[in-house]
Amino acid sequence: MKLASKSLCIIVAASAAVFAGCAKKPVRPEPNETALGPGTGNAGALTPSEVQTAPDTTLQARDSNIIEDANTIRGLLQPVYFDFDRSNVKTAERAKLQAAKEYLEKNPQHRLLLEGHCDWRGTAEYNLGLGDRRASEAKKYLISLGVSADKIETLSKGSEEAKKNADEATMSKDRRDELIVLKKS
Repeated sequence: MKLASKSLCIIVAASAAVFAGCAKKPVRPEPNETALGPGTGNAGALTPSEVQTAPDTTLQARDSNIIEDANTIRGLLQPVYFDFDRSNVKTAERAKLQAAKEYLEKNPQHRLLLEGHCDWRGTAEYNLGLGDRRASEAKKYLISLGVSADKIETLSKGSEEAKKNADEATMSKDRRDELIVLKKS
């Protein structure tokens, strides 16, 4: 008899747990019944186009290639590209450094890191030197535009991030200076 009463208690407890777990799920409201803006229901709600064009909105669209953390902003300024085995700033690339100068004028609290990169060809030591020369040439050009030397840092990455055995199009993208905004002095 004790065995039967224990079995009955177990069955009752299991049934209660199963039925408790089968509670009715909440019903989601229809999209046209939700408020898109201030107010309740649709009364006074903004339409989706009004939300995007509302004059008091503080949201700004940002390029998905821009990466920001507590100390840096990457991708805000365009990289400067170089010819194979060269460190001189090409005439066509100077406008990018002019844009960096203008950014620093508008944001005097920021500084700039010029990060020199190379393609995979050459020894690691040679590529580190070439990356340093590329960053230094961009720094010299920025100084000639009137940017204070204490606003600019240089760093060579050489070929550390270059794609090995890449095609010419990929290698041309590896030969660059990244212009990284430094948010802290």
